[in-house]
Amino acid sequence: MRPDVAVFCHYDRAGLVRPDTLRFLGELQAAGFSVVVVSNSGLKQPDVLSSVADHVLTRRNIGLDFCAWRMAMRRLGLPRTGTRRILLVNDSVYGPLVPLAPLLARMDPDQADLWGMTDSEELGWHLQSYFLLAGPALIHSDLWRRFWRGVVPLPLKRWMIARYEIGLSRLVTKAGFQARALFPYAARVADGAVRNPALGAWRELLAAGFPFLKRELLRDNPTQEPDLALWRELVAPDRVAEIERDLARF
Repeated sequence: MRPDVAVFCHYDRAGLVRPDTLRFLGELQAAGFSVVVVSNSGLKQPDVLSSVADHVLTRRNIGLDFCAWRMAMRRLGLPRTGTRRILLVNDSVYGPLVPLAPLLARMDPDQADLWGMTDSEELGWHLQSYFLLAGPALIHSDLWRRFWRGVVPLPLKRWMIARYEIGLSRLVTKAGFQARALFPYAARVADGAVRNPALGAWRELLAAGFPFLKRELLRDNPTQEPDLALWRELVAPDRVAEIERDLARF
């Protein structure tokens, strides 16, 4: 196991692994991470991950990504003595749409103990949990151990978000650790009108070099973005075709 470990939560009702997910995992490996995939749905073709994952685990879809991450870290004894950083990621985004390694290099553990790609003011400030990079001081702390011991399945997704996604950022900052977003909310939406930038500020984020598009945004458009169809003009044509093939499954 390398000093940097990425724990990737996968879910697909058909047990498939998307092409962009394979690229995502490959870029993490190329950036120096050991890659652990934990699937909440099972895998129709598990061998497809053999070249991009060091460990593949499967479980029932109970407790969403936080319980998947907890199970994987417990099963593999993470963090180990030599573990430097743990990256928690999931497949709720399409991408990376731009190279990931330069962005990971900017997430300096000397500048923040917990990095996210984006933060949000929705229900209180927090780093959004689809991409969280925790540094050495945090992952080897009692706070980190206590937090993950307390992660249990809750009956509603919004309860999981409130207690664990929002709760982790609150615990970390309250304890004096530094938490920081690479693409901060305030810099994207100065007037405060948009509370979830991954949905409502997607164009500004892409223009700033953000590497993802949320699947929920393109599939459901929950915030009723009027110009959402323009995403096709901002993404490389081969990626547009790939994303549209996946969206067609819904």
